[in-house]
Amino acid sequence: MKILKLISGLSIGVLILLMSILLFLNKINLATVKMLMLIGTVLWFVSTPFWMKEEKN
Repeated sequence: MKILKLISGLSIGVLILLMSILLFLNKINLATVKMLMLIGTVLWFVSTPFWMKEEKN
């Protein structure tokens, strides 16, 4: 389950937080940010429930 935690953390850290910072600094365009944030959100919603479910058992 460590790989799922890694995927979850990277999707939040890189694809969501870093992209918003880069957009604020005008390093990337809005269309790219929207696509990468969508990918990051989907990855987070897919990976997080599996490792959270394992923590409760």
